[in-house]
Amino acid sequence: MKSAVETLNPTRVRLTVEVPFEELKPSLDAAYRKINQQVTVPGFRKGKIPARIIDQRFGRGAVLEEAVNDALPKFYNEAVTEGEISPLGQPEVDITELKDNELLTFTAEVDIRPEIQIPDYSGIEVTVDAVEVSDEDVDTTVDQLRERFASTTVVERAAAEGDVVKIDLEARVDGEVLADGVAQGVSYTIGSGQMLDGLDEAVTGLEAGGTATFTSELKGGSAAGREAEISVTVESVSARELPGLDDDFAQLASEFDTLEELREDSRRRLAEEKKYQQATEAQEKVLDALLELVEVPIPQKLLADEVETRKHNLEHHQLAQLGMDLDAYLSMQEKTREEFDAELTEQAEKGIRTQFVLDEVAKQEKLNVSQQELTEHLMRRAQSSGMSPDQFAKAVVEGGQVPMLVGEVSRGKALAAVVESVTVTDSNGEPVRLDEDEDEAAGDEAVAGTENSTDED
Repeated sequence: MKSAVETLNPTRVRLTVEVPFEELKPSLDAAYRKINQQVTVPGFRKGKIPARIIDQRFGRGAVLEEAVNDALPKFYNEAVTEGEISPLGQPEVDITELKDNELLTFTAEVDIRPEIQIPDYSGIEVTVDAVEVSDEDVDTTVDQLRERFASTTVVERAAAEGDVVKIDLEARVDGEVLADGVAQGVSYTIGSGQMLDGLDEAVTGLEAGGTATFTSELKGGSAAGREAEISVTVESVSARELPGLDDDFAQLASEFDTLEELREDSRRRLAEEKKYQQATEAQEKVLDALLELVEVPIPQKLLADEVETRKHNLEHHQLAQLGMDLDAYLSMQEKTREEFDAELTEQAEKGIRTQFVLDEVAKQEKLNVSQQELTEHLMRRAQSSGMSPDQFAKAVVEGGQVPMLVGEVSRGKALAAVVESVTVTDSNGEPVRLDEDEDEAAGDEAVAGTENSTDED
């Protein structure tokens, strides 16, 4: 077999492959055996029909077609190896010549990973928010904990902000009650703003048995994004009472004996959270700065496929779970279809560029992924997916997604290596150093934010 590679553009090549007919013989023999098992010829036992009889009865062309279809993947893969190319996706194959007992010639056009040069990135400088925890931050956290331990008592008065009301709701669009627009006995805290726009104003001032009507845009369901007339009836009004801010509360809500110990623990947790946020911010800013330094040609077919995959996942998985279609989503986001498509294309392109650049950094830095690193990454992914590690691992293996996870870990390590080589300072002008655990976890998050849906390699 002989092959040649022609570069069509930085991201696409054409392979021309010539196969001597004798190299087709194994596939030709297999084609005769397959046809032998599928057909019946009077006078011959099944599976014992001579090749010349098959040629006479069914045509030599049918046998050749079967043999070529069987052999093409093998010869294509050999040509890819010989040409030292990294294909992306499936090739477009065209048989240009097939001479019986002489020669098979075919071409295969396929997108490839572009050759990119990673410049010296050590001069990158980024600034991130300083890790600062104020007394007000601690107060807010403790107050949120108090909210969780609040008690409620039914009262005979008009509802006010902070009260918990039990309500019935009914939504009408164009005068018709929606099948999924009725809810009864819903508990709602006035002022939380967690349901419909206008609900807080409608129920404030109502006593048990009171009714109000208001107009609001529905956020989900069959009429998501549409204006509806909402009727709300208050069944009961309950006042919320927060526990006292003292040592008794600390013992009730935590493992600590004093309020001061609880506040110090809250301060420590907030500092850890802000340090993680700082690490993620550093990773994201360094990644953006790195991408600006590197010229990355994008395979257009890969980009189109990635855009379509992202759109499909949004429409048929994320929005479908919310009972919403794309038009309703666009209405809620106040975006046109053109704006949505442009934004999706930009995100997909960044994902592809990120993958190519970080893969090249990993190759340049000779970064490998250990079994322990893969296991730790799998545990983090399982936790974020809501599945047990065993369930997630099984799904990954059955879906053939292990190489994808290895790629994610490798890119996270590559980004962490870049961050280690650049200058990161906080908003106070102090240098920022990330510890290894923060670096890896934040790297996962930063890369995941841009990762493309398919790891085609």
